[in-house]
This record gives sequence, structure tokens and C-alpha cells, in this order.
Amino acid sequence: MADELKSLRTAGSIKNMSHGELLFTEGEPGNYFYLLMDGGIRLFKTSPAGQEVDIRLVKPGEIFAEVIIFDRDIYPVSAIAVMPSIVFAVNRMVFNDLLTDKSFRKKFIINLMQKQRYLAERIMYMMSYDVEERFFRFLLDRYGRFEEVQIDLPKKDIAAAIGTIPETLSRLIARLKNHGAIEWEGNSLKVNPEWWEMYED
Repeated sequence: MADELKSLRTAGSIKNMSHGELLFTEGEPGNYFYLLMDGGIRLFKTSPAGQEVDIRLVKPGEIFAEVIIFDRDIYPVSAIAVMPSIVFAVNRMVFNDLLTDKSFRKKFIINLMQKQRYLAERIMYMMSYDVEERFFRFLLDRYGRFEEVQIDLPKKDIAAAIGTIPETLSRLIARLKNHGAIEWEGNSLKVNPEWWEMYED
């Protein structure tokens, strides 16, 4: 594996991104795909009316924009940093040369299969849990069980992470506040401990 990683390093470079910086835009010709090393990247499409439609929130360790390797030479979505982030940009032409190596190709295909399984699990997740449960499970996964925490993501990015739209998330937050489940002022979020018991496995 060390040899493969060494070869991969020769195919790309590290890019530091600031919060709110665009990495690429929908429809732009693409010569690179990316590995998120640290931070968070939001992928979104823009509707004909100009509305942003969130696709997903990329987490550290995930590959994204790999569609340009095989399928097309333009980016089908836009990507923006939701916090200071570090990405590893891989040149697709150099990477295609690496795929001629049988061992490297096998490991990359395994990675793609793992991503395919993730997408299947994501669909099952969306079908199995309502938006309220997805919200609490997201909090548990990102911050652990807490009574108070400083939220480091905009609400629209949280909405993308749980597979809903910002308007629906806003209504959910208002309802949870009314029920005494949470208190959310600025970036400070408090959760009533009794509510955790309903969503912990």
C-alpha cells in the first residue's frame, strides 16, 4: 500500500481552502478529483431558478468528483468549503496512467465499491428514519452525547448532511424548541438529556 500512496502523491497536490471558498463550479471543465483530508466540503447543484440544492456534505477521508475519471470531463455539481479545509487534488490524466498498474487499480476499485455501499446505506438511512431522528443521529455522530456544544456548521450544511432542505430543518428546530428538547442560540446548542435516550442505539 505504501507504494500505491507514493505513486498517488506524485499525481496530485495539497490545496488549503478557506471557509466559503469555491473549489469548482457546476459545468466547469474538470481535470482533478479530490480527497478531503480535513474540514468539510458541501456539494450542491443550482436549479434553473438559481436555488442551491444540496447533494451531500463530504467528510474527511472521502473521495469526491471522481466522476470525471470515467464518465465526463465537466463537474456535475459545485463544491464549496463549509469550514477551513485541506484537499488533495489528483490530476485525472496522471491518475489514469496509474490505473494501468493492476495492484493500484484493484485498491481503487475497492474504494469505489465501498462508496457504492455507502450510497446504498444512505438510501436505507433516508427511508428508515424521519428528519427528526436523522437530526439527532447526526448530532451524536459528529459531536457525541452532550448537554451543550458549539455548532461549527451553518444550518444549511446540517440540512444537507441529514438529507433535507433548510426550511424543513428550521421548522424542526422551532418544534423541538417548543417541546423543550433543545435550546439553540447563536452557535450554542443545548439538548435535553431525556431526548438522547430516544435516539441512542
